[in-house]
Amino acid sequence: MYSIVSTAIVCGIRSILVQVEADVCDGMPTFEMVGVLSSEVKEAKERIRTAIRNSGIRLAPKRITVNLYPADIRKSGTVFDLPIALAILSAYGRIPRECLDGILFAGEISLNGEIRPTTGILPMVLAAREAGKRVVCVPRENIREAQAVKGIEILAGENLNQVIRLLDKFRKEPENCITSVINNIEEMRENAQNADFDFASIHGQKVLKRACEIAASGRHNMLMLGSPGAGKTMAARAVSTILPPLTEEEALELAKVYSVMGMFGQREMNFRQRPYRSPHHTISLAGMASGGTVPKPGEISLAHKGVLFLDELTEFKKPVLEVLRQPLEEREIRLVRGSGTYFYPADIMLIAAMNPCSCGYFPDRSRCTCSKSMIERHLSKISRPLLDRMDICVEVSRPALHELTARQPEESSAQIRNRVEQAQRIQQERFSGSGILYNSQIPPSAMEQWCVMEKEGAEILHETFEKMEMTARGYYRALRVARTIADMEGAPEIGRAHICESLLYRSLDRKVWDWE
Repeated sequence: MYSIVSTAIVCGIRSILVQVEADVCDGMPTFEMVGVLSSEVKEAKERIRTAIRNSGIRLAPKRITVNLYPADIRKSGTVFDLPIALAILSAYGRIPRECLDGILFAGEISLNGEIRPTTGILPMVLAAREAGKRVVCVPRENIREAQAVKGIEILAGENLNQVIRLLDKFRKEPENCITSVINNIEEMRENAQNADFDFASIHGQKVLKRACEIAASGRHNMLMLGSPGAGKTMAARAVSTILPPLTEEEALELAKVYSVMGMFGQREMNFRQRPYRSPHHTISLAGMASGGTVPKPGEISLAHKGVLFLDELTEFKKPVLEVLRQPLEEREIRLVRGSGTYFYPADIMLIAAMNPCSCGYFPDRSRCTCSKSMIERHLSKISRPLLDRMDICVEVSRPALHELTARQPEESSAQIRNRVEQAQRIQQERFSGSGILYNSQIPPSAMEQWCVMEKEGAEILHETFEKMEMTARGYYRALRVARTIADMEGAPEIGRAHICESLLYRSLDRKVWDWE
């Protein structure tokens, strides 16, 4: 007999539907699996054969052939165990074929028939919904992950026998088989931000706070340079608290990344909160930008739609830093492997912090002990192309004692976030229907349309372009920052003051990297 069962495979963070065909016929008792399979999928036949026997199901010795298609896609992982087992049982006549119609199955099976959780459930459920399916059967531990997708009914079982009984009951009484949990997914969507860091805890540092607000309003990349203990790390952590919550679409896209990594639990109770990632400087190239024998998302993708903070920037390996250049421009990572091409999202707001020299106190020669060659070697770890991609460069000085001990209350993150949201609403109205969300994404071809400058402001920018020998990228980035500053003030055109402040944030690299 012949049967077919639907499942899915994750490629990158997208999921592709896979059909599992099973044929059982008379002949030499064998169990063959075809369809470009990895070693763990090939080993599934041993797990499935043993799990069926240990579940108390006795099957007559026959010739079993299982095919997974499309055959041109390499199948890997343990997600195919459950659909293969059910396809075989259906081909033997133990499960009516109509019980399997319209349902997507996913799950690993242990030798005793237990259904174990697997990674990538969220993109699989999304793929099922897009394909018109309304029911999925997943391991019980993956219920909440599957429930993140609206319009999908969930069947969940703890072992193979329970799934078989559930399918039979679902055919007769579908309304009594749908699994639910006590805490509804809407609670995750409405979960408010609960951060330990707040701008109210940062005393003084008005220039730094202003730069952070501009960066958050237009989602601009920012580099902080200053001596140790000046407050760079605290400011970076606080930036994530002034960013507006994720939209429904953004939250699901980000959750897919964490689902593929088996880290959905980290997003579950912070479903609408933007991510903040701060990898250690010993991170590998694959850990930062995705990769590995079996490609997985890296820190860039885990920070998608949020903040990627690189502390002690000069301590990172140069290849790790240089790999950031392409994602910062294209907001996407493409990995080309023999098994296929993998796409990972990389729409990040990069915030970096570094010391001006090895000891951290340059240009204060009363405290700095570094020679000129040591300082040059320290600064040369950051390439010009990467530096050119930093929209805002701000110098962070040590706060004065009277600022730290001042009793005057500082603005809270909630107050600043209200202004950031207002500036972003202006951008969303301006870019409505264009596919652009923030000023940092304005393409050069649209500069004249959306970055209209007053005559005096244009003259200053053009004069500075020649004097500072700015690159084309630097010119456009300065203009984008000026557009954000104008939006924060509600100005329709970019004025002289907006241009001057924007250029101020691009002058630090000239001051530090071109010093004599």
